[in-house]
Amino acid sequence: MNCGADENLLDIENLTKVFSLRQGFSTTKLVAVDKASFFLKATKPEIVALAGESGSGKTTVARMILGLAEPTSGIIRYKGKDLTQLTHRERRSWFLKEVQPIFQNPFTTFSPLKRIETYLFETAFNYHVVEKENVNQYVDDVLGLVGLSLVEILGRYPNELSGGQVQRVSVARALITNPSLLVADEPVSMVDASLRMSIVNLFRKLRDEKAVSVLYITHDLATAYYAADRVAIMLGGWIVESGSVEKVLGHPLHPYTRSLKQSIPDPDPDRKWEGRVNLAILETDEFVNMGCKYASRCSEAMEICKQKIPADFLVEERTVKCFLYEDNNQA
Repeated sequence: MNCGADENLLDIENLTKVFSLRQGFSTTKLVAVDKASFFLKATKPEIVALAGESGSGKTTVARMILGLAEPTSGIIRYKGKDLTQLTHRERRSWFLKEVQPIFQNPFTTFSPLKRIETYLFETAFNYHVVEKENVNQYVDDVLGLVGLSLVEILGRYPNELSGGQVQRVSVARALITNPSLLVADEPVSMVDASLRMSIVNLFRKLRDEKAVSVLYITHDLATAYYAADRVAIMLGGWIVESGSVEKVLGHPLHPYTRSLKQSIPDPDPDRKWEGRVNLAILETDEFVNMGCKYASRCSEAMEICKQKIPADFLVEERTVKCFLYEDNNQA
């Protein structure tokens, strides 16, 4: 399900990444991302979650968007521009200023031998976002957005701050360039559970108050359910179901998404959730089999599921990649 390209901030169309794996004297082709398509709207800032188990392809998608990996095929458009066609100068002066990454481990983002405020000042100067005489106030204002101040971090090294503080500084560094989009790859997985919601709430605040959209990549369906406006569920390189969080995670249609339903906390505040997110262990055959990648695990699998790849069907305001909905109009 997609809007017109001119209405979208980010458009991903049939994005594919194939890796060649050497096994002795033979080479195996692994399709890590397989014709994935989704979008982020330009008309209103939003948080879109790309959710899936480890190895499902979601981080590879992020790396291709950020230019850290080259797509095998497909299209990545940002504000209508094909990113694969950007010159080095355009990528450096325009795209990397507009789209900023936030990585999984905040302590690998910064060198332990470098004072942490240095990264903020260098980013401000490298992208020419503020005059030198105003940089202290500017950096302090940006840190204020993430609940910190320049006084708190000045002269300190990463190991002198808590994990939550370092991740907040990582978000602040990304905000220095005044971006329109953050690509956040597992941004809460390396911080304590008590701090996860503060980071997630920060993304919601940035969406609502600073008009920043977020591509939130996660295996944590609980935070995806809480934070995102829309979600795309990945399995073996495919997007198997995508739409609003309320539709996809509240009333899932794909058998795989339904199997994750038990992982989502009940929204009723009077009922305590004691479950854990329980995503299935990666199965290699999901990347190489001929039919549906979930067929070997699906209790509703039919013979056709083992022989043919399902199309994306438009069902109840979301797309579902499943033969159970073959009678619906194709998306």
